[in-house]
Amino acid sequence: MEYNKLISVTGMSGLFEMISSKNDGAIVKSLDDNSTKFVSSRVHNFSHLESIEVYTIRENVNLADVFKAMEASTENLPAEKDQAATKAYFQKVYPDMDFDRVYASDMKKMVKWFRVLKANDVKIELTEAPEEAE
Repeated sequence: MEYNKLISVTGMSGLFEMISSKNDGAIVKSLDDNSTKFVSSRVHNFSHLESIEVYTIRENVNLADVFKAMEASTENLPAEKDQAATKAYFQKVYPDMDFDRVYASDMKKMVKWFRVLKANDVKIELTEAPEEAE
């Protein structure tokens, strides 16, 4: 499974692998239970994990950078329901995060998604954009 095929779907919990896309939606496979279903783009919005950025005190970073910092950290992942522990975890693991603009719910979602990625042995790496010839 490739990181660049993973999406989040509004109104649905968890992460999904995009199998194929159509004019009116996409066929997705859940990383939680491996079920496959059609999701209408008229009802739901899709966000590729590669395109999600996180606010920092400097320039915004890609979500993959935060996941890599989480992967490299020796800190134990916090309980998803514990808001204070989740914030304390990110203050240690990714101190540059802008904690005024990144909501606790977003941090909880990052922890949950990271657990799903690890459970499915997904290698967290961005697709390299092809360099243009001069």
